[in-house]
Amino acid sequence: MLPPGLTAHAADRAAHLRLIGLHPGARTVVELLVGACSCDLIRPRQVDQRADERRHREWSRRHGIPRTALLDGLERHRRGARGPVPPGGWPAALAAFVAEHARNAGDSLYLLSFTLAPLQKTGPTRAMTAAEVVARPDAWLVEGTPTLVAR
Repeated sequence: MLPPGLTAHAADRAAHLRLIGLHPGARTVVELLVGACSCDLIRPRQVDQRADERRHREWSRRHGIPRTALLDGLERHRRGARGPVPPGGWPAALAAFVAEHARNAGDSLYLLSFTLAPLQKTGPTRAMTAAEVVARPDAWLVEGTPTLVAR
């Protein structure tokens, strides 16, 4: 079900409890990664690695992330996707997975949250259909906004 190169890992207990509270019908909470990082799922990497890492540094400054956590995050990012990018890119592959998961498992909650920042208060949960996700693979997942995807 997962596209090659995408992995799912059980979320830590704190994230599990927080997210189950947002979607009480859920039983499993996982973290989706491409390699060691999830950045590829929302935007393509820049050819210039320094420019790509500059984005991480700017994001970290805006969120008050300590330098040691930033350096750990940059190291994970550098170990990101090793294999080929799927046809249409990672956002399209994620959207296809989300749509298939909705068909097979029912409503599922997705939350974009980077491990560098603590899981904080989230905005209100928004609802989308799998078709809407597939139609907007680059824009459906918004940082800090839980999104419930239905068939």
